[in-house]
Amino acid sequence: MAQRVLLCDTTLRDGEQAPGVSFGWPEKEMIARALVDAGIDELEVGVPAMGGAEEKKISQLVALKLPVRLITWNRVVLSDLLASYRTGVEGVAICIPTSEQQIKYKLNKDRGWLLDQMGQCVRNAKQEVGYIVLGLEDASRADLNFIKEIILEAQKLGVDRIRFSDTMGILEPLQVFFTLQELAKLSRIPLELHAHNDLGMATANSLAAVQAGFKAVSVTVGGLGERTGNAALEEVAVALKYCLKQEVRLDLKRLNSIASIVSAASDRKIPRAKPIIGSDVFTHTSAIHIDGIQKDYANYQTFPPESVGRKHSTTFGKHIKSKNVVRLLKSRGMDCDQDTVNELLGKALDRIKQLNRPLEEEEFLGIVLSS
Repeated sequence: MAQRVLLCDTTLRDGEQAPGVSFGWPEKEMIARALVDAGIDELEVGVPAMGGAEEKKISQLVALKLPVRLITWNRVVLSDLLASYRTGVEGVAICIPTSEQQIKYKLNKDRGWLLDQMGQCVRNAKQEVGYIVLGLEDASRADLNFIKEIILEAQKLGVDRIRFSDTMGILEPLQVFFTLQELAKLSRIPLELHAHNDLGMATANSLAAVQAGFKAVSVTVGGLGERTGNAALEEVAVALKYCLKQEVRLDLKRLNSIASIVSAASDRKIPRAKPIIGSDVFTHTSAIHIDGIQKDYANYQTFPPESVGRKHSTTFGKHIKSKNVVRLLKSRGMDCDQDTVNELLGKALDRIKQLNRPLEEEEFLGIVLSS
């Protein structure tokens, strides 16, 4: 049986890098506990090198002794790692720029310096923590042969996992699948994809990486993260189960409540049409869809909303038919003759036109009760 794909949540690190987002201690604890209770595999909890306040929050998370691996994010410098060690975390992610663009124009260094610095930091971390993730920043713009060289060197150093980062969000699924297959075949170390959503393909790219042989994916709740965000935990988890038929340890029924917690903590509303967690995702308005759903949810839904802690709902728009009215009334224990149904239908259509929007079920029932 294939190894289960690890869901590595970075809401508390990359998610907090979203513009205007900053979690206080109560929010960090609440989010961490919610994710752990749901069965997340790993939490990336912050950047200790940011300073005392951040280091303290991470130390407090460690002190909770949550039954999950906690890791921190670090640049490829010893001072960052020293700050991480002080928190007591079990693991560290060491991030190295890998594209010529970043090596030359961000670090003003060369590949030889980078490999030497990587070796120094990994060897140091091996003495202090139990788990090391080597993050390859901007790997999607790097020379593939250089990425392979890094992987082989990481194997010699005893790195536990390698994170391939599409930092600019420029990849597309076919490119991910065919390119990353090469890396998955080469590496004896489990590989992880860290996808950004600049072109709206973070979830698709994450699934393509799994199909290519990657064993882990980075996710954030609601896709929260820098710029346009990261691969969304809820989208990846549900797609793994229902599209790729993979085992998922995460309790999918908790996704909605977790998203609500993060939405409140980040002061960001969840878009109504956001996959899995949006308020309209399981709401049907078309008369044809309503009829089909009432006969069998599988007519218009891939999976039952109850599997992710949600319920079906209907709204009544300009395409409402009399049979939709009859079905709703019967579901509420009401029987009406056809003339009454036609009268209610006419009133509903007038109200829809007046409001210039569909009616919620309760709004329609209000028409019934006032008639």
